[in-house]
Amino acid sequence: MSELPDNLRPTLAATHGSPLLKRLFDLIAVLAGLWLIWPLLLLIALWVKLDSPGPVFFRQVRVGRGGQLFRIHKFRTMQINAEAAGQLTVGADARVTRAGRLLRKTKLDELPQLLDVLFGDMSLVGPRPEVPKYVALYPARVKEVVLSVRPGITDWASIRMIDENELLGKAADAEKMYIESILPQKLDYYLQYARSYTLWGDVQIILATLLKIVSR
Repeated sequence: MSELPDNLRPTLAATHGSPLLKRLFDLIAVLAGLWLIWPLLLLIALWVKLDSPGPVFFRQVRVGRGGQLFRIHKFRTMQINAEAAGQLTVGADARVTRAGRLLRKTKLDELPQLLDVLFGDMSLVGPRPEVPKYVALYPARVKEVVLSVRPGITDWASIRMIDENELLGKAADAEKMYIESILPQKLDYYLQYARSYTLWGDVQIILATLLKIVSR
């Protein structure tokens, strides 16, 4: 988990796209998306509610741009109070509901984050927002760069490390593996994105995400 060199930091603002254009793209895409998929959202909400006791949405504190805390929205895929047993989901986690297994595999549980994009807490594309516990482990300069952009629903790390839960399920110590192996890989992707994102790059990541989900 290496820190960003000092001589690279001045180039950050000069190499990425316009934040204003990115925000405008997010708003247009989210409003169009919500208009198209609202029946699907209602069906999933009903399924979650009928499948197991508890609320439709799962909300969890995450760290956003500039270190600001916000509550991320997901369709609930676990039994209520599941976090008491830990924040990592590992392998065939017994806490995951029947509906949750399919929602997680297809990433449909992430759809409510379109609301977080609408509210301005997230972007369609960007580093995935972490819980404070793991953000505290980021090296200072890495944290500064990664948290300089809005967190996203998807990014290259989400696509290329989509089987993270299965990998953790095979580890003797899932927490240790996440901190020492998976998190550093994610941070490499996050740094690369934060210092060089473009609108066209975001479109490519969105299309790659959809292709990855369909292929699964």
